[in-house]
Amino acid sequence: MSNRNPSKNDVERFLLQKIDSVPHLEALLLLWNTRPKQWSVSDLEKRLFVSPGACRMVVEDLLRAGIIAGTSATTCAYAEEPDRDRILADLDFAYRHELIRITRLIHSKPSPAVRAFARAFQFKKGED
Repeated sequence: MSNRNPSKNDVERFLLQKIDSVPHLEALLLLWNTRPKQWSVSDLEKRLFVSPGACRMVVEDLLRAGIIAGTSATTCAYAEEPDRDRILADLDFAYRHELIRITRLIHSKPSPAVRAFARAFQFKKGED
């Protein structure tokens, strides 16, 4: 890890909470590393080597999570946030130097469908 404030735990927590797949991570890191550039979904799919449908799904997921910003359904860019920027700097470093550990962590997560089902049963503050 680098000598920045976010810890290894912050990076792992971010991955577990926000990243559903390796294409999600690679899209996010590409957008973060090229900020403030606006990317079209078609240019992203070419850089990520994924199908148009898969790329649209990744972009929609990251937009919904508030990690990226979109001007339309076809263009997007990284949504800067200082606290998250520090975590992404460490995540970028970790992914470059600990590829296997990071990808194993992502692959160890339950599927998005299982996580969505589990979220339906979580209690929220203020609810009876």
